[in-house]
Amino acid sequence: MHDNTHAHGDGRTAEHAPQPYGLFIKVWAALMLLTCITVGASVNWPGAVGTAVAMAVTPVKASLVLLFFMHLKWEPPVFKIMFLTAVGLMAVFFGLSFFDYLYR
Repeated sequence: MHDNTHAHGDGRTAEHAPQPYGLFIKVWAALMLLTCITVGASVNWPGAVGTAVAMAVTPVKASLVLLFFMHLKWEPPVFKIMFLTAVGLMAVFFGLSFFDYLYR
């Protein structure tokens, strides 16, 4: 089981306040609702509209998972910056790959 502490390397630890189960159940319910919206859009409006809805809903779902289930919301700012830097670099590399593929 997780002990809700993080070592800082100098003997200090940061304590995370325990989160109530109700919060995680609400986030899970929101994820299920967003999944239903995505599936409903793809069934009722196949093609561009369904794809646009999926592209709009997916980042919201990913943010909920990152913030609550991966506890990024309660982490120090340095971890948030490291995560955003990694995602930004990945986006740059994907963009460069697509650019290379486009002009082959």
